[in-house]
Amino acid sequence: MSLLAPNRRNCVDQHRVDRLTRSGLLRSVRLFRLFLAEQTNPEKFYSSLAEDAVQQVAEHCELDGRTVVDVGGGGGWFTAAFQARGAHSYLFEPDPEELHSRPSGPAGAVVADGYWLPVRDEGADVVFSSNVLEHVPDPMGLIEEMIRATRPGGLVYLSYTNWYSPWGGHEMSPWHYLGPRFAERRYVRRYQRQPKHHCGVNLFQLHIGPVLRSAWGRERRDYITIPLNHSAPPSSTMSVSAIDRKDRLHSPSGSTASRGNVVDHHAPHGTCHTL
Repeated sequence: MSLLAPNRRNCVDQHRVDRLTRSGLLRSVRLFRLFLAEQTNPEKFYSSLAEDAVQQVAEHCELDGRTVVDVGGGGGWFTAAFQARGAHSYLFEPDPEELHSRPSGPAGAVVADGYWLPVRDEGADVVFSSNVLEHVPDPMGLIEEMIRATRPGGLVYLSYTNWYSPWGGHEMSPWHYLGPRFAERRYVRRYQRQPKHHCGVNLFQLHIGPVLRSAWGRERRDYITIPLNHSAPPSSTMSVSAIDRKDRLHSPSGSTASRGNVVDHHAPHGTCHTL
């Protein structure tokens, strides 16, 4: 029998449910159910995924008033979720088609390459990337650029689909376990069209261990890696970690001048911001 007043007890119970659904197996089940509706209701899926990711970031740093860089955020769901929490969030997406996949893109959206972010050294409090790392040929190069743009004491958030997860082959899953070429051939036979992703072109076999070992193998251990999904099951689709900048990271000489200005194509007259 609880000694808490009924209203207080209900609040505690609801808080416990909220915490359970934000982590562990219940979180994985919730995200999986949302994923099943990705094709029929992408807005609901990506909006919910964005809120889940932003909640993870919010547990590690204050977002209100902070500068957040969203690398490869597609249609801007993550940027919108950060902005809803009071952050000054800017979206850098290399694919114009993805950027304009929604009726209206978020303010602060720019077509830009994640390997060469138009952000000055240490210009952002948080640099965020979700489901991008497995689509680039040089993941460590992207991570290095994200670290460069993050201030000391800031946070780099990485969420990606590792190859050995059930969804590592994306739309070709789970047949990628039998090899990428087999998975592509089966997809063509089954759907009579080419898959969106081709292994070695825009989808790469990314694994958790090599990414972490590469990160920790740097000459200067100037950041720490924080696993954010430590309570998720081993079969979790996405591998999520944060890199907490500990001290100053020196960039190649002359890099700042060519990266300092950000043109907001959604602002009136192409307003130029400096991050």
